[in-house]
Amino acid sequence: MTSMRSRSVIPILVTLLLWCSFSTVSEAFSPNILLGRRSMKLFKDFPKPNVENTDNYRTGEALSSKFKANTPTTPKTVAIIGGGLSGLSAAKYLSDSGHIPTVYEARPILGGKVSAWQDSDGDWIETGLHIFFGAYPNMMNLFNELNINDRLQWKVHKMIFAMQELPGEFTTFDFIPGIPAPFNFGLAILMNQKMLTLGEKLQTAPPLLPMLIEGQDFIDRQDELSVTEFMRKYGMPERINREVFISMAKALDFIDPDKLSMTVVLTAMNRFLNEDNGLQMAFLDGNQPERLCEPMKQSIEKNGGKVHVSSPCKEIVTNEDGTVKHLLMRDGSTVVADEYVSAMPVDIFKRFIPKTWSTMPFFRQVDELEGIPVINLHMWFDRKLKAVDHLCFSRSPLLSVYADMSTTCKEYYDEEKSMLELVFAPCSPLAGGNVNWIAKSDEQIIDATMGELARLFPTEIAKDDKWPATSKQGPQGKARLTKFAVVKVPRSVYAAIPGRNKYRPSQTTPIENFTLAGDWTSQKFLGSMEGAILGGKLAAEVIVDKDKGIRKPLKEIQQHIVDNAAKFTPKEPTGVKGDGAIAWGGGASFSKDNKDLLREVDPIQFQGEEKEEKAIVGA
Repeated sequence: MTSMRSRSVIPILVTLLLWCSFSTVSEAFSPNILLGRRSMKLFKDFPKPNVENTDNYRTGEALSSKFKANTPTTPKTVAIIGGGLSGLSAAKYLSDSGHIPTVYEARPILGGKVSAWQDSDGDWIETGLHIFFGAYPNMMNLFNELNINDRLQWKVHKMIFAMQELPGEFTTFDFIPGIPAPFNFGLAILMNQKMLTLGEKLQTAPPLLPMLIEGQDFIDRQDELSVTEFMRKYGMPERINREVFISMAKALDFIDPDKLSMTVVLTAMNRFLNEDNGLQMAFLDGNQPERLCEPMKQSIEKNGGKVHVSSPCKEIVTNEDGTVKHLLMRDGSTVVADEYVSAMPVDIFKRFIPKTWSTMPFFRQVDELEGIPVINLHMWFDRKLKAVDHLCFSRSPLLSVYADMSTTCKEYYDEEKSMLELVFAPCSPLAGGNVNWIAKSDEQIIDATMGELARLFPTEIAKDDKWPATSKQGPQGKARLTKFAVVKVPRSVYAAIPGRNKYRPSQTTPIENFTLAGDWTSQKFLGSMEGAILGGKLAAEVIVDKDKGIRKPLKEIQQHIVDNAAKFTPKEPTGVKGDGAIAWGGGASFSKDNKDLLREVDPIQFQGEEKEEKAIVGA
């Protein structure tokens, strides 16, 4: 049934289109001015937007309240494998509900894909560049519940894009205060005079209207199409791919539009379009382990739960009926609980599936999911760059998004020097790239990045013989790289290529005392921080409801998975080899040991490496 709000969208959007076609938006009226000039300083944080007045926030709040109001018939002990955001979320809400969770994290630090650590200089190295959106309702609820809202540094409500054709300059989508969603988003795009022509904007709008009118049903039906296929099917202009969708695809899932499911883009746009402050962004005021994971740990322990680090699991041991008997830990000890939760990444979980489960269609469907490679860079410069206090979409073939953390984040603030954090994507043929950067050296990756920065900012980056890609820089460039860190995540969020969404499993499993958590499990948000928090929350709800005699249903499994599972030869789990972040599906600066381990357990990551090396030698 179409809502009144949805029916009102079309005439107002048409009015906006006509208004823009017959009027010129002056620079005096529009905040859509070029950034990167010395005259424009945005170095300030903005007040927290009203993110609470949305249906998604109220839904998340209601689920949180359900946990707090719960009185268990018998408090259950729950063993949770994995101390990333999803595992911590599951434990937090189980402890809120009166159950007794214990988290077992293999690594010495919490956070999983948001983990961070200090180098020998005391500088923090982060697994990824993490941004908090107003349209993250469960994350926003969590910050409220933990009383840490003041740790979010909100930025001005806009999206900022580097202008490849105008090096050193930016253009923006500006959200005018007081204009409600979805009209603020439409107006922001229409007012931008730098990226798309009016004709291209008029071509772009009609294919997106079904998203607003039909909602999630239309969005889900587009999962079989890539972004590029969707564009061509619905007659969208080709230039929108270069101007908008390449940046969006790499920011959402680290892959190019011809590889990314359109459902991912439409899901994000639907959230952002329907919430006034959905696209407003915030940075955490410091490193994630201390500023986010530690408050979650304290909440769990305050309510009687426990969180253990450096506690790797070796095997999930089952009873004859397939239920979990206990967890066998690497140190030889066993963990016995009433309930068990896996909050492991999908690629790691596959290595733990017990032999007795290996022919079950529910577990065979996860073969269709795999993590996507991504590289996160930290680059310290000897002087302050012309920084923007915000996230920037690079629109570069190598770079996704970046931020000057010395400007955007309190803990990393520096008035004299800059530290850029950049997402390097796509970085592998697995992600649609032409070069396997995961197999390259740190120096090769940094040189390529310096070349991109020199091209994007020709008046700032200095010519430096150490980095051949800067050889064409003129004398006006002064900024030199003094230090860098390259963090490779061979298997990050699940690759949301076309047709994958239907294989994301429910949190409920066929095993009576076993539940799944993780951003890759079935929930309406993407593989993201919000998806991780919600995945853990839904896993906790499965256990809370089960205690009340309510069994949540399994998600439907595709028939071809059922057919193939019947032919599958039962196999013992391979388990996890080695130690450290790479072994457990995280990110790390590569050592020889890391590279050797990855080559052994995930050899596809080095696909094409030998061919590339021979080509270099031959040249």
